[in-house]
Amino acid sequence: MSFARLASDIAACRLCAARFAATATAHAPRPVLWARPGARILVAGQAPGMKVHKSGKPFTDPSGDRLRDWMGVDAATFYDRDRIAILPMAFCFPGYDARGSDLPPPPDCARTWRQTLLAHLPRIELTLLVGGHAMAWHLGGKASVTARVAGWRDHAPAVFPLPHPSWRNTAWLKRNPWFEAELLPVLRARVKEVLDR
Repeated sequence: MSFARLASDIAACRLCAARFAATATAHAPRPVLWARPGARILVAGQAPGMKVHKSGKPFTDPSGDRLRDWMGVDAATFYDRDRIAILPMAFCFPGYDARGSDLPPPPDCARTWRQTLLAHLPRIELTLLVGGHAMAWHLGGKASVTARVAGWRDHAPAVFPLPHPSWRNTAWLKRNPWFEAELLPVLRARVKEVLDR
């Protein structure tokens, strides 16, 4: 199957329509796929939020600003699909629960699409695992996000586990100053190295 056909099939996916209709947001699926086969960096996220659901473009929120800062790239570079692929564990906004919290990415999405899609991205040299769901899928096991991020040297330079860049993790960043002091300079240098090739 060609990448164009696969992307078209993902855009038309309605696998979770009933699940989303039953959430507090009662929304319809809107898959957000941002990639092309020549990409060298993979940002493996969790799932789009409501702002991304509306915009159709990944990380169009404050978490995107923080992630781009962590990577040391501007928006034009970040959204260049020929250089950076942004593939969450679920392509659609999963909705909110009754308390207004984000629901987790439905596992059916990754089971259905992820392996085939990754096979169409043969030039990936660097993978950023953003959040626990992406870490669990790509690394296996059940370690905590903190343990995985603290062990980043075990996976670098090909893979960097990262906490989610959400404002909700600001307290985590303050409790773990080594993240900004030790991991981020190495990550930025690696991103630059891959993009400059």
